[in-house]
Amino acid sequence: MLRILHKIQNKTLRRIQGLPIVKYYADIAHQTAVQEHIPYLPNLSNSDINIVKKLQTQGLAITSLAELGIESNLQLLQSAKKLLPHIQPDTNIKKHGFVAHASAAQMLEYPEIFLWGLEQRLLNIIENYLGLPVAYHGAYFRQDIANQLEQGSRLWHIDTEDRQVIKIIIYINDVDENTGPFQYLPQTLTLEVAKSLNYSSGYITNQTMQNTISPAQYQSCVGSAGTVIFAATSSIFHRGKPPTLNDRFAIFFDYTARRKKDLHYTTSALTHEFLVNYYHHFSEQQKQYIYWQ
Repeated sequence: MLRILHKIQNKTLRRIQGLPIVKYYADIAHQTAVQEHIPYLPNLSNSDINIVKKLQTQGLAITSLAELGIESNLQLLQSAKKLLPHIQPDTNIKKHGFVAHASAAQMLEYPEIFLWGLEQRLLNIIENYLGLPVAYHGAYFRQDIANQLEQGSRLWHIDTEDRQVIKIIIYINDVDENTGPFQYLPQTLTLEVAKSLNYSSGYITNQTMQNTISPAQYQSCVGSAGTVIFAATSSIFHRGKPPTLNDRFAIFFDYTARRKKDLHYTTSALTHEFLVNYYHHFSEQQKQYIYWQ
């Protein structure tokens, strides 16, 4: 019930903040905050600058764990492979649903997954894209069931939890067109489609999208296990294409800026439970990205 009330409250706040005069002053405040934070942005390598530029121009950048070369990659993969066999969708999900998640208890057994999302290099990339200090909202491990259901995140949408939402997605198995790749429309095309559909928020069926643009313009993120996707999901239409032959296993990491006035993000029960149990395991620097509210 509390989660439903949060959603209703957030929907009402978004409507208020969508009013022209409110949006005008919010935009000014945001631009001012970004300008003031420029001297504090962390330095990046050339390869990481390229990731930021792709996020800014296209709304998405694709790399891999191997290319990133982050020290904790091995621990992340080992934990994911151990956890993967234990994500067991029940009969109801197999018949009527489309996704199963690792439970809170299961994720707590493998803190390496959550902690990978706190790697400083990743946070530096995200901060340079956002232009503001980063808030980390946690990780979730999901299994997308191979069926034809078009529900929830399999529908086209733009994330509206905040002004800017960034997700990092890691494929744990090989993903092709039949394994439910992450699909998106580049930013320029997203703007055109949103204007054509008079879109503000919510889900759009694939049929509606096809009536607006050709499916040939969909961009599918296919790749082998270990593929890493940086997606600015608040600036692009996106969906998980329904897998048809094989289930897709992927880990999602969620981030926004630390601006409460724009934020409609509901922190998951998993993250809260994790924080209660692992508070003393975080460094003081890591705590800044988690306990910022």
